[in-house]
Amino acid sequence: MIKIFLTVRNRLSITAKCIAALKRHSALPHQIYVYENLSSYKEEEHFMFFCKLYKKKLISKVVFNTKESTFNAFSKAVACNEFGYLHEIDPKKDSYDYLVFLDNDIIVTPGWDEVLKRAWADVSKYALQNVKVIGQAPGGIKHAQKITQKIAGYDAIIGTNGGSALWSVKHNFFSDIGFLDIKKFVGYDKRHDQEYWRLLTSATRGKPYILGLRTKLGIHCGKEAGSICNILTRNKLKIYKDEMIKFEDAEERIEKMTFEEFYDTIKDDPSMNDW
Repeated sequence: MIKIFLTVRNRLSITAKCIAALKRHSALPHQIYVYENLSSYKEEEHFMFFCKLYKKKLISKVVFNTKESTFNAFSKAVACNEFGYLHEIDPKKDSYDYLVFLDNDIIVTPGWDEVLKRAWADVSKYALQNVKVIGQAPGGIKHAQKITQKIAGYDAIIGTNGGSALWSVKHNFFSDIGFLDIKKFVGYDKRHDQEYWRLLTSATRGKPYILGLRTKLGIHCGKEAGSICNILTRNKLKIYKDEMIKFEDAEERIEKMTFEEFYDTIKDDPSMNDW
């Protein structure tokens, strides 16, 4: 069993494709915890969409966060702490294979979750004690070095940093690494990853902590769906910035496609291989 922490802000059409991929391409039992953070476009459709998933028992939790409930801080950071606090009070928290941090513009590939389960088994087998996160390569990993062992049957690198759009972490991640200090995120639309890099560096005393597999676990579709954080950060002082993250054209284009049609357009697209 795995738990998936899924963050959403606008971009309902890619969220629908993201969850469809999780349902079609996952092999392990899983629970999906959705954090709807400050969505400002097609709000009623968002509620209706998650209502349907809730009724079908396809998601385990959905939270609709506001500017007030996220304290005018970066909403992903607040939602991550919410997910972590909830996990820490789960009586069965130590029984999960691993936890997943997932952005809603990631489309997982077939069998992605079994690959990660094998990878964590190999991390234990080879006593790679400083590995706290497993993702895919390149995935934004810095100071990377190739490791000698095959991990889950794939070449792998180990390094620092790495983007949390698709992170798998141990079930004890929050008790081991800690929670984010939300005061540091007030007024920002980024920094989740950077603050966790700092915590991970401290926990491992400066040793490499993220392992990247040389295989495609998830396809990053930010170029197709639009990038929320980048636009908000670049236009921080503009009063109409919320209008800039509706991505109406992308929403309509992605929504019109079936999952199969959409997946066929992205799975072999070389422009999607930079993450």
